[in-house]
Amino acid sequence: MQQDIPASLARTKELIGVAAREAGRDPQDVSLVAVSKTRSPEIIQAALESGHRLFGENRVQESEAKWPALKEAFPQTALHLIGPLQSNKVRPALALFDVIETLDRPKLARALAREMEKSGHRPDCFIQVNTGEETQKAGVPPAQADAFIAACKEDFALPVAGLMCIPPFGEEPAMHFALLREIAARNGLESLSMGMSGDFEKAVRFGATHVRVGTAIFGPRETV
Repeated sequence: MQQDIPASLARTKELIGVAAREAGRDPQDVSLVAVSKTRSPEIIQAALESGHRLFGENRVQESEAKWPALKEAFPQTALHLIGPLQSNKVRPALALFDVIETLDRPKLARALAREMEKSGHRPDCFIQVNTGEETQKAGVPPAQADAFIAACKEDFALPVAGLMCIPPFGEEPAMHFALLREIAARNGLESLSMGMSGDFEKAVRFGATHVRVGTAIFGPRETV
């Protein structure tokens, strides 16, 4: 059965609002990033036509194939890159995305700084922190986060707006959300991208400013 995307979006936003108010926060301070990776343009358009304008994608190449036409049709749309970014994909990524959420290593910081200087386009960047210190996952280790944040801001002059994390699968996410919040606070960063379909309400209670929700909006993921 096809997902009722407008209803799913409304329900997700309602749950975000409830969680925010319970935490003494303004629901308007939490942005819903609808994760549209692997979704067809037709499915994404259903969300756009319902009024939603903030989306997240994992892959530059996939996004190049479907988003230019969608952004032209819905010009107020903002697109976040929430998947790993290879240094050789920096130029097309900066041309398409409005926020880069997965800055995680000096080589990438250098490439972003170089391309931003060339293009004059400076989208906000979030630094990905590997809060679970998982060897197979991208992100700067928590113990190195302060130094890397400083380097990105001072040495590379990047527009660092906040932090992002993906807690280990199967672990209680609260400790990871709390750790990310702590790192952000001591580095003067206000934006926190954390929380997905299974735990976004908890993330809101821990201060998330952006939650990345896919399945709860679009239904089970399509195969590619």
